[in-house]
Amino acid sequence: MAYENGKLENGENGKHENGNGKQEKNPSIKVKITKKYNVQSKKKIGKQECQLVTFDLPYLGFFYNQKLLIYKGNGSEYEEMVSKLKDGLSRVLEEFYQLGGRLGRDDDGVFKVMYDDDMDGVEVLEAVVDHGDDGKDGDDDGVMVSVDELASTEISFMKELMPYNGVLNLEGLHLPLLAIQLTKLHDGLAMGLAFNHAVLDGTSTWHFMSSWASICCGTPSITLSPFLDRTKARSTRVALTIPDAPPQPESVTAPLLREKLFRFSETAIDKIKTALNSGRGDKTPFSTFQSLSTHIWRAVATARGLKPEEITVFTIFVDCRKRVSPPVPESYFGNLIQAVFTGTATEMLIGNPPEFAADMIQAAIGAHDAAAIEKRNKEFEANPFIFQFKDAGMNCVAVGSSPRFKVYDVDFGFGKPERVRSGTNNRFDGMVYLYPGKDGGKSIDVEISLEVKAMEALEKDKEFLLDGEVV
Repeated sequence: MAYENGKLENGENGKHENGNGKQEKNPSIKVKITKKYNVQSKKKIGKQECQLVTFDLPYLGFFYNQKLLIYKGNGSEYEEMVSKLKDGLSRVLEEFYQLGGRLGRDDDGVFKVMYDDDMDGVEVLEAVVDHGDDGKDGDDDGVMVSVDELASTEISFMKELMPYNGVLNLEGLHLPLLAIQLTKLHDGLAMGLAFNHAVLDGTSTWHFMSSWASICCGTPSITLSPFLDRTKARSTRVALTIPDAPPQPESVTAPLLREKLFRFSETAIDKIKTALNSGRGDKTPFSTFQSLSTHIWRAVATARGLKPEEITVFTIFVDCRKRVSPPVPESYFGNLIQAVFTGTATEMLIGNPPEFAADMIQAAIGAHDAAAIEKRNKEFEANPFIFQFKDAGMNCVAVGSSPRFKVYDVDFGFGKPERVRSGTNNRFDGMVYLYPGKDGGKSIDVEISLEVKAMEALEKDKEFLLDGEVV
């Protein structure tokens, strides 16, 4: 498999392309793992099992879902921060114990989450920045990378700050379902996390993160317990046959991508939304998400230089917690998302006013009701398969995460994060992640992965950028 000896090399020859075909020295951050151990629930849980359901199974062939949170110490030493995180983790796992388990399969080939007190639990790595030949392997003088430097660094250069690069969710059969890497910085800590995406979605991820942070801040118990019975959303037992080589693109054939973060201020978001809704009349107004999605979809299609007749698809991963019948609690722990698609010819997308694309996105989201979800589930159960990136659609723009996730409220007792980013796993041409802006209000950070030439064009598109900043 891609994960070997705890590390995946970042850059085969130490160089990268700058977008103009020239090779430059690779600025990727290298780390040295100093400790590796596991953290288990502080109390005994006993043997527990819960089958994966129809909503979970398509993501077995995706990679672990990575997040990176960068914190300043604010007076706390690295060792003190790590100790607090470990203690809080052992206590939050009393409720979120499934993350301390493994994937398993029963005799019928049905996947499940298995937990027992004898299992290893969550894998934790401690690390320092590795300066290579200069002899500074993370002593106080050698930890030169600061929080502010990382906050403005391209995510592809921070790959080694996160564990399980290139690790498929299927490997949860023998690897922990959550791995955490805590890297010492000059003035803080980088927290890299890898969650098995077959076990939980974004809503569950940030429920866990906020609960862990709350415990670390002294709350005796978490405010909202996870709802762990996945079968309340779907009880059908689905046997899934796994190919020897799960079909995801190999790095040698994947196009060279660039990942950029575009920061849209509250003023910019208001401008986009107001312009789109002007003259809307009695029709349902476009939401902030629909307005920004329209802005992104049209700009990316333009930057790609697609031919007029080429089809372009917009894909949204919709939270189905309130859409299934009957609805399940917001605290439902697992995957309860489905991909929703809409698409058109490029000449229709670009040639029509923006309202044309916004209407398509609004209609696609609105149509995904309980009946549509049921139909999708039955289709999958009749012919189960592992999702591939190409299933997102032709010339796609696929949106994951959500600006509704309160990622900048995840405070473990030493301040809110300076930056929150998605990792390099599960990125493909057209993948977009949305986060609330650090400044609060209605500002939104937009992470986009595109082929190099398209990204260069997008960065020069003033109508797309508005007053935004690019990282």
